[in-house]
Amino acid sequence: MLSPAFFIETLSRHDISFFAGVPDSLLKNVCAYITDHFDAQHNIIAANEGGAVGLAAGYHLATGKVGCVYMQNSGEGNIINPLASLTDKEVYHIPMLLLIGWRGRPGVHDEPQHVKQGKVTTGLLNVMGINYEVLSKEEDKAAKQIAKAVRSIKETGEVFALVVEKDTFDAYTLQNVVANSYEMSREEAIQTVASDMEADAVVVSTTGMISRELFEYREAKGQGHERDFLTVGSMGHASQIALGIAMEKPNRKVYCFDGDGATIMHMGGMAIVGSKQPANYIHIVFNNGAHDSVGGQPTVGHQIDIPAIAKAVGYRQAWCVDTHSTLVDTLQKAKQAQGPVLVEVRVKKGNRKDLGRPTTTPIENKEALMRFINN
Repeated sequence: MLSPAFFIETLSRHDISFFAGVPDSLLKNVCAYITDHFDAQHNIIAANEGGAVGLAAGYHLATGKVGCVYMQNSGEGNIINPLASLTDKEVYHIPMLLLIGWRGRPGVHDEPQHVKQGKVTTGLLNVMGINYEVLSKEEDKAAKQIAKAVRSIKETGEVFALVVEKDTFDAYTLQNVVANSYEMSREEAIQTVASDMEADAVVVSTTGMISRELFEYREAKGQGHERDFLTVGSMGHASQIALGIAMEKPNRKVYCFDGDGATIMHMGGMAIVGSKQPANYIHIVFNNGAHDSVGGQPTVGHQIDIPAIAKAVGYRQAWCVDTHSTLVDTLQKAKQAQGPVLVEVRVKKGNRKDLGRPTTTPIENKEALMRFINN
């Protein structure tokens, strides 16, 4: 396995010292090392992966140097447009290094949302004409691959990718932890909202821990899962799935259980919700200020005013709560109000170490939800 320090120091020797991206579970150790050793001007956790490519492009335009963009392979979809229409040699010809975590690699067991993405990870790079190497877990070989990548970037002026398999990097614990003292855990907040919903309400929950914690709550209560759509992939799009349902089923409450990272990733979706004015739409944003599922790297969630943004784009009402009692009171207001409404719930970081995963397949989840909606 590679030491994160060795990897980053090797990049630094090749004059690569600017990083932007969205954290990934396979890259969490190296992302943690970057966070601890680079200032906020040289390590930017972007809203989404396409934005990170834009940041690295701007860095190159300003300095002539090469930036590194890190991401999970699920983010390849977000970078195709800027790679094809911005950095490509037939457009602006802007070089950069991509560091891509390879979830769902064929032959390696992974969650269902990663299977297809794992199969097409290198194929997408081939289609885009991007040279790549699967990063070795041996330091001497990895050093040669990095040198090859840098040489290719300098000779061609193009993008090069290093694809990272599971267990490539040694453990590294983030030291620069931004703590908060909020009263509730995210799981407690989810349980509070789920226990107080209308019997025929529909929930669309975002990817990561939120869907897992909602599933665990239903299991613990002996309830079915038919009312919940667990968006195990497609980070940032839960609000639009919920909107699509809400517009077609105006007589049923539709809740979107969102996270701060997911909300920020595709925040433009909030403007569409606001513009469509679904009266039955309740948007709950559980905000712990971190990408909790992939190592706890910070978001800007606690630095921005999400309710003010919601009101500015057309939500009828929006609140921010940070205690159990105010959450309970505010839920009553949200349920009685004309939507769309938003409740930001500020919560602690972290989750149970024994937190399970959904035991139903995505197809089973979809089919059960559709029966529930149309019953």
